[in-house]
Amino acid sequence: MDDRQRLRKRGTIPSAWRLSKRLHKLLLVLFGLLCLHVIAMQVLEGLTLHQALWLTMTTLTTVGYGDLSPKTIAGQIATIGLMYVIGITLLTLIVSDYIDYRFFRREAIRTGRWRWNMINHIVVINTPKNIGIHYYERLVQQIRVHEDYRTIPIQLLTKEFPDGLPPEMVDLDLVHFHGTGTNIHDLAAVNPDQAKHIIVLAQDAGNPESDSTAFDVLHRLMEYNLAKKAVVECVLDENRARLGKLGARAILRPVRTYPEIIVRALLAPGAEKVLEDLFTHENDHPHRYDIEVDHLQWEEVVCALIQADLGTAIAYIEPTGEVVCHPPAHEKLTASALIILVKTDRTPTTAEVEAALRHYKKRMADWDSVRQQLEEEAEANKAR
Repeated sequence: MDDRQRLRKRGTIPSAWRLSKRLHKLLLVLFGLLCLHVIAMQVLEGLTLHQALWLTMTTLTTVGYGDLSPKTIAGQIATIGLMYVIGITLLTLIVSDYIDYRFFRREAIRTGRWRWNMINHIVVINTPKNIGIHYYERLVQQIRVHEDYRTIPIQLLTKEFPDGLPPEMVDLDLVHFHGTGTNIHDLAAVNPDQAKHIIVLAQDAGNPESDSTAFDVLHRLMEYNLAKKAVVECVLDENRARLGKLGARAILRPVRTYPEIIVRALLAPGAEKVLEDLFTHENDHPHRYDIEVDHLQWEEVVCALIQADLGTAIAYIEPTGEVVCHPPAHEKLTASALIILVKTDRTPTTAEVEAALRHYKKRMADWDSVRQQLEEEAEANKAR
C-alpha cells in the first residue's frame, strides 16, 4: 500500500458519502426492477423490446398514453406493482434522499465539513491569531499574480470559521475544511498528497509554542514523504534546525505585514532567505546614499560597486523623489541617491561609494582611449 492509499484509508467518510452510496443503491434497485418489468411485458404480453420499454417508461412516469396496455392478468399485476412499488415508493425515497444529500452538501461546504478531493492545489494550514481578512486577500492576490497560479485552487485547514467563511474570503475562491493539521483524519481530508504546495502558518506570531504545533504538523507530513512540499513559519530562530531536519521546503519567520515572502518561497525557493535578510540587520540590509549620479548607465553603477566590493545596487532615486527599482541595464541615470544592498558588518561610507564610481568612470574613459587608439592603428595597417 503506497503513502497515498494509507493516508486516504485513515481519513473520515462524510455522511454525504453515505447518502450518496444509498442513492446509488436505490438507483440500481430501480434499474433492476425496470428491467424485470420490461422482460415481464415481453414474456407475458408478447411485446417487442421497444414496445415493452415504452410501456414501462410511460407507466413509471404516470403519463399513460393508452396506445399500449397489458391484457393478461399477470401483466396487469406486474404493471400495478411497477406503479405502486417503483413509481410511488421507490421514487419517493430517491427524491427524498437526493434532497437530503443536496442540503447536507450545501451545509457541509458552508461549515467546512465537505471533502473536496482537490488535486494540484495549495493547502494553507492554521489561521494566524489576530489577523484580518486583508492578510488572506494579499496572500491570494500575490499567489495569483503569477501566470501559472492564476486559477490554482486554495484550501484552508483551520478550526476558525465554524459558521462559514466571510463573504470576502468566498469571493477569493477560497474553500476550507474545519479541522487541524495535527489530526491525521483532518489532514487526509485536504488531500496533501495531491497538493502542489502546503503552507503551515504560525498560529500566534508572538508565541513560541506555535512552533510545537508547526513541528507536529510537519512531522505528520514527513511520515508520508510530503514535508518537501511544505513552507513552514517558525517563531524562534533556534527551532529552525529542528524543523529543517524534517525536510521542509522552506522555513520562514512569521511576517504578517508581508505575505509576499511566503509567495516567494513557493514560486522561487531560496528567494525568501534574501527577503528575510532585508528585514534584519544580521546579514545584509539596504542603505541609502545621497549621491548625484549622471552620465553613467545603470549597468556601470552596478559593476563599479561590485568590483569595489561595496555592495549591490538595487535601485536609484530620481531628483523628483521617485524610486526606480531594477531599471534597464543601458539606461542613463540622472539620480540624486542610490539604494545599495550592503553587508551589515561592513557598511561603506558615502565617500567610498563616490570614489568607486569615479574610479570606474576613469577606467572606462582610459579603456575607450586605448580602444580608439587600437582602432586607428588597425585602420592605418589596412591602408598600407
